[in-house]
Amino acid sequence: MIEQRFPATRLRRNRMRAFARGLTAENRLAPADLIQPLFVAEGDLTGPAPGMPGIARREIPALCEECARVHALGIPAVAIFPVIPAEQKNAGGDAALDPRGLIPRAIAAVKQAVPELGVIVDIALDPFTDHGHDGVLRADGSIDNDATVEILTRQAVLYARAGADVVAPSDMMDGRVGALRSALERDGRVDTVILSYAAKYASGFYGPFRDAVGSRTALIGDKRSYQMDPANGDEALRGVGRDIAEGADWVMVKPGMPYLDIVARAKAEFGVPVAAYQVSGEFAMLEAAAAAGALDRKRTILESLLCFRRAGADMILSYFAAEVAAWLHEEGA
Repeated sequence: MIEQRFPATRLRRNRMRAFARGLTAENRLAPADLIQPLFVAEGDLTGPAPGMPGIARREIPALCEECARVHALGIPAVAIFPVIPAEQKNAGGDAALDPRGLIPRAIAAVKQAVPELGVIVDIALDPFTDHGHDGVLRADGSIDNDATVEILTRQAVLYARAGADVVAPSDMMDGRVGALRSALERDGRVDTVILSYAAKYASGFYGPFRDAVGSRTALIGDKRSYQMDPANGDEALRGVGRDIAEGADWVMVKPGMPYLDIVARAKAEFGVPVAAYQVSGEFAMLEAAAAAGALDRKRTILESLLCFRRAGADMILSYFAAEVAAWLHEEGA
């Protein structure tokens, strides 16, 4: 590195005026970097999402309208999450495999309404199980990894047939990416992208999301036996490498801001497209702090998303995505 000494070098020169800051900015945020998570529901389960100000659980027609709005803002993809009535849930998560279920119908409707919009769907069982876990349980309450993977492969093929562009296994079972890739290939779905939640941590930041999909009160125990330990970084990199080798096209780090080091390491080591998820707890914290007058809402939201880009994230899932895209359009970004 070139030695820089004062006063020949004054780093403030590049910061003094807006034009210079713009020309020398190392990272930028654009609508094309964002993915909007959306909740789909029916009947009495529609309406405001608990603990998430401004976030709604929409019927399929309203979901399609929101997708059209999101696409018009320049956001390239949405991630759709289901809210299932309690009476449709059971220990095996059977509703996940219903070809006339909520998610297959939502995928088909969105693809018909906004064909150019990328549709990402979660591959996991927790919205469908009455115990709130991402997989099926053995008699002793532990997760049956291999039995779960078999169900997840059927779920992924079902959603791909419905029109999903991206299937995103978030369950953290071992071997599921390879099984999904093989099943999709056998079914002729060779162009379906796999976005693997390769580094999904057993985090306390998921509470509002679990309330939104109705899985928190049902959850028996916790998910530390299969989600990542927040203490570990090297293990996350091993998981990312494994999932890439098994056929993942993109990899996810979740949550986002507390794990920017993992985002940076994954991007530097593997060079594949890396997604980061600004999860519901991060969203809720920023909203609460802004509502209390502790933070400038717009400034801190934009700053938080720019931090993901600086760390190396190619794409950011954020509940703020549509609002941020509108701001960027107003500013001519």
